[in-house]
Amino acid sequence: MNQPEMSGRREEPTDDSPADLPSLEKLDSPAGSPPTASLSSLMELENCVSNLSLAHEIVVNGDFRLKPRSPPTDSLEGRVTDAVHRAFWDGLREELSSDPPSYSQAVKLLQEVKTMLGSLLLPAHVRLRSRLDEGLDMELIQQQVQHGALDLHRLAGFVVDMMASLCAPVRDPEVRALRGLEEPVELLRGIFRVLELMKTDMVNFTIQSLRPHLLQQAVQYERAKFQQILDQHPASLDNTAAWLQAAAAEEAAALRAQRDAPGPDSRALPSATAILHRAYTRLLHWDPQDPKYPESMLMDRSRLDGLGQQLHTLVLGASVLLLTGTRCRGVAFSLEGFVGKLKQTIAALLEGSHAREADLKRALLELGEAVVQQVKEALGTQEGGEFPQEGQDLLRGQISDLWKSNNPVRTLIGERVQGFLLATLQGGSAKRRPELHFPLGLVSPELAELGTAFGQIVHFNRTVFGPFYAPILRKLLLPSGESETGEDSR
Repeated sequence: MNQPEMSGRREEPTDDSPADLPSLEKLDSPAGSPPTASLSSLMELENCVSNLSLAHEIVVNGDFRLKPRSPPTDSLEGRVTDAVHRAFWDGLREELSSDPPSYSQAVKLLQEVKTMLGSLLLPAHVRLRSRLDEGLDMELIQQQVQHGALDLHRLAGFVVDMMASLCAPVRDPEVRALRGLEEPVELLRGIFRVLELMKTDMVNFTIQSLRPHLLQQAVQYERAKFQQILDQHPASLDNTAAWLQAAAAEEAAALRAQRDAPGPDSRALPSATAILHRAYTRLLHWDPQDPKYPESMLMDRSRLDGLGQQLHTLVLGASVLLLTGTRCRGVAFSLEGFVGKLKQTIAALLEGSHAREADLKRALLELGEAVVQQVKEALGTQEGGEFPQEGQDLLRGQISDLWKSNNPVRTLIGERVQGFLLATLQGGSAKRRPELHFPLGLVSPELAELGTAFGQIVHFNRTVFGPFYAPILRKLLLPSGESETGEDSR
């Protein structure tokens, strides 16, 4: 019976996120450099980090899958691996083609095949296990070898039948292809290749089956593992503390700017939640040249970098939509299919332009030409809907000018998008979220997708690391000279 396949649905972690200032039993803001560690302690730390990263990836990434290890063919490892494998199978071919044939290596392979098939059986597969023991009775096979009666092709056929009954549906075509192989060595080689894939399928099936249970334990597990790292290396939160401090300074400046009479002596303090939310959004704009990435976010860095790239493209795309709508007075936007076609053009030409400034400049130049052409074609279908040359040149120039990070249109759209993301993190009623005015309303599906993915990362991270952030935030928020004891005693 084929093994069922698990879906890649992403589960939400249990909602036990910390309060605005959660308590912490034994943590304090770290200071100083890590002590000199022995080789054994370093290896223990490496294993701890590796286990923590793997567990985190399994829990937060609904699409997590292990893949069979296959070194690049043009690498040294790949060439050596290929040479060793080729030598092994060539040696087996020589043994089987000798007169009389030698089956010593073939018998060892059959024993390994039996072991691999056995590892794919579940406890409930009693009949299949009995069938496997009978079909690959190693004692009987040895007797057949001694009497020159071993039918290797028949045994391989039995193995393929067993594989067909155990494999996931995705492997059915590869198993069927094995039945067409007549040459014994190629057949055995194909069996091993597909069995390795089936083993990986079984591991992934097990991971997906256990994910709901792992999710329940993930928060405590990750906290405990990170505490273990922190115990060995007290400086493992230094970058995190600096990250929160920078966010606190930005949030305090934003609060002062909102007051009627802002001043350097303003005593308005931001909340811990506001600081955390601003800190999280700063990660979407992180300078790749800055090595001081917060330690508590390292396991999600690749995901956040990807979301940052999406944000970059979304802000530029919305900026282009705003400039285009303003320049053609929104006439073209009322035409059926215009906005969809324009969004596709923007996405295609801006793809991959985030890495280098030169790539962005070139992409925006091409985009300006493409947008002007589409607007001309759209207006051409309207009576008297010409696009003056002066307007064309101006739109091209405005779009090409978006490469500057301080471009006023790009800045305005960026602030609106950040406001939406902050409102998403705050949660609550949808009425509390800022209304998506033009042009953000045109990219609302992309914006909602970005906000959902970002919110899931933030929610899980704060649930796990809230107790580690708490003492850092207390030191940032408590007035100078006051102690926690003094505050509590009032």
